[in-house]
Amino acid sequence: MARIFITGSADGLGHLTAKSLIDLGHQVVLHARNAERGKQALEKAPGAEDVLIADLSSIAETRALAENANASGAFDVVIHNAGVYRVSGKSVDGLPLAFAVNSIAPYILTCLMHKPERLIYLSSGMHLHGNPNMDDLSHVTYSDTKLHDLILSMAVTRKWAGVYSNAVDPGWVPTKMGGAGAPDSLKEGFATQVWLAVSDDAEATASGRYFHHKKQAHYLAAAEDAAVQEKFLSLCEEITGVRFP
Repeated sequence: MARIFITGSADGLGHLTAKSLIDLGHQVVLHARNAERGKQALEKAPGAEDVLIADLSSIAETRALAENANASGAFDVVIHNAGVYRVSGKSVDGLPLAFAVNSIAPYILTCLMHKPERLIYLSSGMHLHGNPNMDDLSHVTYSDTKLHDLILSMAVTRKWAGVYSNAVDPGWVPTKMGGAGAPDSLKEGFATQVWLAVSDDAEATASGRYFHHKKQAHYLAAAEDAAVQEKFLSLCEEITGVRFP
């Protein structure tokens, strides 16, 4: 049995991933952005161990989430599922909202939480349109943030031996974010995360891969460039004050 933490697991793919892992007999800790959503998350996922609360658009709350997660005990797996599509608006720290939630929050949690055995980052096929130069974060796009998730995943692979770190394109699925008309399979949208979290298959126990529906997929080659990775880590450290260990 694995102990697993899933960000953004109050609804959507995070919720479905949590339920699937609970049904398989694993110990799952949920995450929601406020107490009311946390209560609803526990009601919708009977068998979950607990829910941790934090607004991931806030650097301070994300740091506190890492502390609370560490205090709750070690995790075998962390799934960085939380994300927002909306690029308009600012976080409480003055960052573009999608950048704060999709890029900065997983960086902070990766740095400050105890190392798990497996890390899974939710990216997107839209990362192919992201800008690897990261030269204008005031106009960051959703595609940029999903590229950042892939860059972070591959940086972890390069720096942390013994940790399986992979990124996933769940497809365009009919969730609240994807919309009711999304053409991809909802079940396939979370199956890869479950597989990477707990499977002993050779493909699942590797690192530095980018998957779509349990198969390796094409990704932007710049993500595996060490210089690009170091630039992203340096930018995140400058913004947050948190250094990659």
